Amino acid sequence: MMEINKDLTAASSTPMVLAILAEADSYGCAILQRVRELSEGHLEWTDGMLYPVLHRLERLGHVEARWEVAESGRRRKYYRITSQGRDQFAEERRQWQAVDATLRGIWKVRSISIPMAAAPLPKGA
Repeated sequence: MMEINKDLTAASSTPMVLAILAEADSYGCAILQRVRELSEGHLEWTDGMLYPVLHRLERLGHVEARWEVAESGRRRKYYRITSQGRDQFAEERRQWQAVDATLRGIWKVRSISIPMAAAPLPKGA
């Protein structure tokens, strides 16, 4: 399986969390599972990566947290995107779309002029 660079994972964590919470309120383990599903297993986030992102988003006012008791009797902290978080998500989305379009344009030109197999990317790229 392909391993995603840590820097890329970190950079994409905020828009991913906001996108997931824009779908519905959620809690930590369910967010981790949703990331795994959406990435088809390519992204395996850990609690140690997710919770600092959630706490930062909470401090910034992009998400709000509440405790709920599940049917099992277990307490879970649910996160909800705020209107400020929706605005931030829209901005993150615009930025990522610009990066994506740029990379697709570069790769399209590159695949025509140089076969990808002939020019491997340097480690960490």
